[in-house]
Amino acid sequence: MTPGNNGASTPEDDDPFGYLYADGQANGAQPPSGGYGYPNSVNRVRAVGTRQYGQQAQTAAYGQAPQQQNAYGQPNAHYAAPETLPGGAPTTQQQMQGGGGGGRGGRGPNTKGLLIGAIAVVAAVVIGIGVAMLGGEKDQGNTDDQAGTTPTQSQNSKPSPSPSKAGESEADLPQIDAKALRLGPGVSTASDIKGAKAAGGVYVAGFNHVGASVTWTVDGIKKPGTYRLYVRYGIPGVDANATLLVNGEAQSRPVNMENFAKLPKGDWEKGWQETWSNVNLTKGTNTIELACNEGNQCDAVLDQLWITTETGS
Repeated sequence: MTPGNNGASTPEDDDPFGYLYADGQANGAQPPSGGYGYPNSVNRVRAVGTRQYGQQAQTAAYGQAPQQQNAYGQPNAHYAAPETLPGGAPTTQQQMQGGGGGGRGGRGPNTKGLLIGAIAVVAAVVIGIGVAMLGGEKDQGNTDDQAGTTPTQSQNSKPSPSPSKAGESEADLPQIDAKALRLGPGVSTASDIKGAKAAGGVYVAGFNHVGASVTWTVDGIKKPGTYRLYVRYGIPGVDANATLLVNGEAQSRPVNMENFAKLPKGDWEKGWQETWSNVNLTKGTNTIELACNEGNQCDAVLDQLWITTETGS
């Protein structure tokens, strides 16, 4: 249209898109040769039903669907999906794999599993501490509690550790053979009965009358406390006992030289046994005395004496 010209006499001639319709085409409407509305623009107008892939164009009659060249589900050779191009849109699989921590589309860390694991570790530690405490209380309850001002007498029929073993485990505590004891009136040494462990098989004899005694001066006690006095003795299959004095003070319980092994009467060589009593010693030097007083049964011979800790280890 130009100034002074009112254009075509019919509305369809005045419609710039008339060429797109059948009645407009019948009246001779033609598409513009250049870009519509803008100089030097590219003409992108196509007739309805025309679709182009790459350099090939498929044209179908108006109102008819274009012919499909590829089977359903197969990729078109001229079509590239956006996700296959550089910088294209991510696929569903990429979105699922790439999801990290706190985003709405991602999956966060398994904090619930970590919390359960931490609680399990804490519970195991608490249970272990409880078991250890219960075990400690049980051990304390089983400890030999014979310490005190009054010495106690062993009633166990099982033999106690021998002097040699006691010397190995208690090297810093003293022991003595019979011939090194200070002997009282009517007491002597002998070696007729076999089985004594003292040097030369020597033992104390003549202890079987009232007034008989042996004394041991104990040196080298490093600290005061309760200890065990072990006595190795021999009897002819009958029970015996003796009064115990520590630093000149008589103890309330005698040294029990019972026939724990139930050996036959009259057999001195098979009658060697051991017994013990708790004694309270001071630091340094102490005196220990075994005496045959009124009321004692002293038909026994004495082999060795030694000191251990209160537990007898």
